[in-house]
Formats: sequence, C-alpha cells, structure tokens
Amino acid sequence: MNTPGTFQIHATDGAARTGVLQTAHGPVNTPIFMPVGTVGSVKAIAPDDLNAIGAEIILGNTYHLYLRPGDELVARRGGLHGFNAWDKPILTDSGGFQVFSLSTLRTIKEEGVTFRSHLDGSKHLFTPEKVVSIQRNLNSDIMMVLDECVPAGADHTYTARSLTMTTRWAKRCRDAYPKGTAGNLLFGIVQGAFYKDLRIESAKTLANMDFIGYGIGGLSVGEPKPVMYEMLDEIAPYMPVNKPRYLMGVGTPDCLLEGVLRGVDMFDCVLATRIARNGTVLTSKGRVVVKNAQYAHDFGPIDAECDCYACQHFSRAYVRHLLKAGEITGGRLASIHNLRFLIHLMEQIREAIANDCFLDFRKEFYSKYDMSRNF
Repeated sequence: MNTPGTFQIHATDGAARTGVLQTAHGPVNTPIFMPVGTVGSVKAIAPDDLNAIGAEIILGNTYHLYLRPGDELVARRGGLHGFNAWDKPILTDSGGFQVFSLSTLRTIKEEGVTFRSHLDGSKHLFTPEKVVSIQRNLNSDIMMVLDECVPAGADHTYTARSLTMTTRWAKRCRDAYPKGTAGNLLFGIVQGAFYKDLRIESAKTLANMDFIGYGIGGLSVGEPKPVMYEMLDEIAPYMPVNKPRYLMGVGTPDCLLEGVLRGVDMFDCVLATRIARNGTVLTSKGRVVVKNAQYAHDFGPIDAECDCYACQHFSRAYVRHLLKAGEITGGRLASIHNLRFLIHLMEQIREAIANDCFLDFRKEFYSKYDMSRNF
C-alpha cells in the first residue's frame, strides 16, 4: 500500500526493526537519519547533493520559516517542495524546540507560546491551531504538534504541569487537523523530561489519540546518554508497535545504534553539518578534527571506507586547506561527507536487521569506532 501514513514493518531483530513509511512525496525507509534544513535548506548542501548522498527526507523548522520568508509566501509557491526544489519528503518541527532554545524570548500560557522574534523583536503567538495551519501552508509531509521541551533539571512539579498543558496542546493540534488530510501526516510528541512516571503517562495518553507517528522529545538537552537510553527503555512498551517512532534531535553514531536497538525508527540532528563547518568529520574510526595541523600533508581521503563525493575526489590535506583559508567549499565537502557517513550507517543498519545480525554489526562498529573521540 502506498497510501500516505501507511507504515509497514518489514523485518525485526530484537526491538530493532526496518520498515517503510509512505508519504505524499514518496516512501521513507526506516530506520532513517534525516538531515536538518532549518530554514528550508541544509546548510551549504543543494538538493542534488542530498540525492547523491542518499537522503530520503529532510527537515524544516516551523518557527524560522514562519518568520522568514513567511509560510503564506511559501504556500504560494506550492509549499516547501516547490520553494526549495526538493521533491522528496519533508518533516517540519512545530517550533517546540524553540520554546526551549529561545527561553529568554518567549512566554508560555495555556493559549500558546508568545515569541519575541530574534530577528526584529516583534511578537508572535504560536497556538496549537496556528502551528498546524503554518505547517499545512508549508505542505509538510510530516507535521509535529506544539509542545514544551522542558530543560534538564526541571523539577517533577513543573514537569508534570508542563506535560498536562502539552498534552492538551496535542489534542488541540489533533482537533485542528482536517479529517482526510493524508498529505500532511501529524505526529504527537512524548514528553516528561527524565521522570519515568511522566514519560509513561505521556506515551499512554498520546497512544490513545492515534497519531500517525510519535516523536520522543526532550531527550537531547544535555543529559548523560545512559539516562536517555533508560528513558527509551521505559517508554518502549507503551508506544504503539505499528507506528513510527522518532527520537528528536539525536544524531551521533552511537546514539543512532542505541536508539535503533531500542526500537527507534527516525532520527535528526544539526550536529553533522555544524561540526563539519568547524572542521570536524565523522569516520569509521571515530571523530577527526581535519582542520588540525597533523593533516596538512595527509593525502588520504577523509575516510577510506566512505563512498561520498568528497572522499572519492579530495584529500584531508585539501579539505583542511580550504577550511583554514575560510573557503566555503571546505565546509560543503565536510558536510557532504558527514551526512553521507550517517546515511550510509543507517543503510548498513537496515541491512543488518534484515539479515538478523544487528547485534553483530553493532559490536563490530564499536570495535573500530574510537568512542574516546566521540561527543
């Protein structure tokens, strides 16, 4: 079935699974890593680059696209796909992460979140209903509900109160979602910070709302990774088996492996392109700061095991030279490599799950990957 919203699981290996989520702009093979294009473009990466590295879906951000260039302008071009010439699926966040990251520029009330624009100081009210409307204008294949991403360290009382409001917001988003809108799939978001009882409550309640899929938010806000894994273990039994699960804002190689191990299907993170622009690349042996002096005369590829354009044509010495010279091509090549590294990792993971050898693949990856050079 190719009906948008259909999610078929094809293979399992323990809790890890492969599947296909159908969208209006094509299928998404899971587990998947999704490059982030906050303002409608993955930084320094054009759509042909994304196709070359095997990207199947990218992200945009509702808050940023609403402020600039404006969702109504994008709608006049047929949505983001027409605006940015990307003809594959697009997921948009709701602006919920900005509730966390722009905490000094917003106020939260039951009605919604009022932001003071980081661009010009103007005020804008984001209600659950407006968030759905904006994402409909963007014509997102996957839309996220409005939520509050609670910071690490928030006490149980505050987190419980926030979760109650966030759950009401999720219902308002669900109610504002036009029936029969198969082209824009709506995902709920499990919250609850680092309190097991609240996380389980959120997972149970949202499951009853019957969203197309479920994000897991608020687990990449500075906490130790074992805490994140523990929360994933706790909520897994309460999440619908037949719906895709999306761990939001997570994208280091080890977190991808550990998330898949716990049944996560979708991941995203700005890390890959952000560190690339600063001269750090991901390799099969761990993190490499290619901008360091030791690579000035290194004529080998960024990663001998990588099939990306950068590794097939250029040396570490050349990429380092470009980065040191402030040449934008250096950041572009490093970004192409980092994104391809993570997308290829997910391809390998899918193959391992299909062959019922995911645990062996995971063990072999860690045997080569120097975790002391990880993040």
